[in-house]
Amino acid sequence: MSAEEIAQKLWNLCNVLRDDGVTYHQYLNELTYILFLKLSEVRKFDQEIPEEYRWERFKSIKDNKELYDTYRELLATISAKTENATIKEIYTNASSMLRKPVNLRTLVTAIDGIDWFEDTEKDQIATIYEELLEKNANEKKSGAGQYFTPRPLINVMVDLLVPEIGERWNDPAAGTFGFMIAADHYLKEKTDSYFTLTDKERRFQKHEAFTGCELVQDAHRLALMNAKLHGIESPIALADTLSQEGEAFKNYDGVLANPPFGTKKGGERPTRTDLTFLSSNKQLNFLQHIYRSLKKDGKARAAVVLPDNVLFEDGDGLKIRRDLMDKCTLHTILRLPTGIFYAAGVKTNVLFFTRGKTETGNTKNVWVYDMRTNAPSFGKRTPFTRAAFADFVKAYTGGISIDEVKDNWQGDIDETKRAEIAEEDNRWQVFTRDAIADKGDSLDIGLIADSSLSNGEDLGEPIDIAREAMLELQAINKELEDLIKELS
Repeated sequence: MSAEEIAQKLWNLCNVLRDDGVTYHQYLNELTYILFLKLSEVRKFDQEIPEEYRWERFKSIKDNKELYDTYRELLATISAKTENATIKEIYTNASSMLRKPVNLRTLVTAIDGIDWFEDTEKDQIATIYEELLEKNANEKKSGAGQYFTPRPLINVMVDLLVPEIGERWNDPAAGTFGFMIAADHYLKEKTDSYFTLTDKERRFQKHEAFTGCELVQDAHRLALMNAKLHGIESPIALADTLSQEGEAFKNYDGVLANPPFGTKKGGERPTRTDLTFLSSNKQLNFLQHIYRSLKKDGKARAAVVLPDNVLFEDGDGLKIRRDLMDKCTLHTILRLPTGIFYAAGVKTNVLFFTRGKTETGNTKNVWVYDMRTNAPSFGKRTPFTRAAFADFVKAYTGGISIDEVKDNWQGDIDETKRAEIAEEDNRWQVFTRDAIADKGDSLDIGLIADSSLSNGEDLGEPIDIAREAMLELQAINKELEDLIKELS
């Protein structure tokens, strides 16, 4: 049975629990509590679970009522009984939505019935969990501006930033920790799962290299379990990055993030003392936090998913874009296709930038790739895969293919090679810093002419357009008057 088939089997169990009033999102949390016990046995860290709650003993309870009572006791007390900090956090404030003991038995029996050992490789167990997270995101569509970042996009962003051993990486809007897990996987592939490293280097990669912050407790719980299953035990803070707690998140070698969309409730501004431009727009505040959290060594880098409004919003948006281009080399913007996130019509971009050693004048040229105009509509019929990024990766790297980028590319930006690609690909354009200033420092640039749209130059003078519109409205009004007379 494949990882995808196992994930689907687990997900289908939610239908069994409908009569218990359990929603998809609540089910994923419930499944997290129970599945973690089983996977601690599979991953062989069950000695960190209190003995009375370990899977072998838990599943052996025959009476449904006794099993149910033990489960509720587990949720209430396991955090106090374990010494493992991650397990403490996973079960902090845990509670069950299940009301019928028989439904708990259904879950336990189904999970135990899967042949985790023979049919599923160990590195697929985390894949199963990621499949469940994606299914949950698809059901939720969106919630409070939270979007599931597609794995092909995550992987391309990681590859192009080229993480290195010994670097400190962070996601200030961690969600389920997908970016950091992908960065960890990237480095494990290059180092034989860290086997080629020293003991000191391995400890650093496991406990310090990849950190994050997540505001929502349910998402934080899922992030902790996801990280644990991937062998990561770095700190993931349960906090608001835009509060004073976020001021401590700094001096990173790299940041990968997809900050939540939307505004603070009631237009509230963040409670940070270290941000120059405080806005009610959360993405603008996250962007400002991210570039300020990077080391000022000329090498620290970031890739951030942001909606279109960040590229052109006036006021604070304009000031923050100028500040970004001063403090960083904003070298690339990827205009993403619509329909790849689980909310219709959301238009997004990825900004790639490197923190400069100085505070001003770092951005000289901004390259923009348009994956949006006249692009396929991605969905079930046209899956969004890594292959969709092939032309962009070639343009970004200056000619290296998407298959070669992991092994043969060191992250160097060659302007000459980029220019050569631009001669062949009209989706790849460059804008000087002066040209952007002439556009009022708007970064809403680089979208090629869409054949479905009219050419603005062919529309005529505004006064003529207004007159034609008035004549059309008058004609419509006359037809409506004639219709009313006839009906009367």
